[in-house]
Amino acid sequence: MTVPATRGTDGRPAERRRRTDPRPGVVRIAAVGDFHCGEEDVGKYREQFARVNDDADVLLLAGDLTRRGTPPEIKVVLGELADVRIPILAVLGNHDHESGRVEEAKALLRSREGLHLLDDEPFELNEHVGIAGVKGFMGGFGRWTLTAFGEADTKAFVGTTIEEAQRLEFALRRLATPVRVVLLHYSPTLDTVIGEPETIHAFLGNDRLAEPIDRFGASVVFHGHAHHGTFRGKTAGGVPVFNVSLSLVRQEGVGEMYYVYEVAVPEDAPREAPATMEPAPATSGAPESA
Repeated sequence: MTVPATRGTDGRPAERRRRTDPRPGVVRIAAVGDFHCGEEDVGKYREQFARVNDDADVLLLAGDLTRRGTPPEIKVVLGELADVRIPILAVLGNHDHESGRVEEAKALLRSREGLHLLDDEPFELNEHVGIAGVKGFMGGFGRWTLTAFGEADTKAFVGTTIEEAQRLEFALRRLATPVRVVLLHYSPTLDTVIGEPETIHAFLGNDRLAEPIDRFGASVVFHGHAHHGTFRGKTAGGVPVFNVSLSLVRQEGVGEMYYVYEVAVPEDAPREAPATMEPAPATSGAPESA
């Protein structure tokens, strides 16, 4: 059974296939972020999320699930996801940290059977496809990347940026699957934040995140945070990156509640041994001038 709706890997219209009629050699990934549930949003998204059971094999949530990250808001999120039967993989966003009750929020999310927080560890969907994810952080892109130079506060800020990139690297190293998918909240490329005011680009992500993505040959990246950015971009190494903020998904007409991306799975692709856990040296040199 097919009905017209979602879009394929190039962002153009494609057939929406029921989960009972999947294409062979393909894993369908639904992804969305920034739906910002408040306590008054009970029932707002439940029916739309329930449709993912027919549309995809896994649901990725790219952070900012709530407005302030309070336990009552997390309970609303869990209610909206109540009818989802496929695996749900999630990272938190900056809004989910706002109330300072992150551990409570994580505990509630972990209590939901079938929901896996990628900040804890990567997830192998099957023998071919694995998903790694972290929240990520700010820092900027290219020649405008903030460096660890000057005040201790600046060095601490850049240290958080580097730490998140290293955590993503460790997660990717642990995956033995031939296909690796990355889920973030912050963007790893300038491409998908273009459209936001240039003055805030540095606060929407950083391209230090792209280094492990390219080095480990990820197949695709999904992130949120930049509500008014660009839907599709790529890393310097050519890995496709999708900004799946809910407002942008709807604006681009690529989905009502989530974007569905199809990942080709080579049938003869062998599993790999996980890489060693020795991190690559982090680069955070001082700027040419200050």
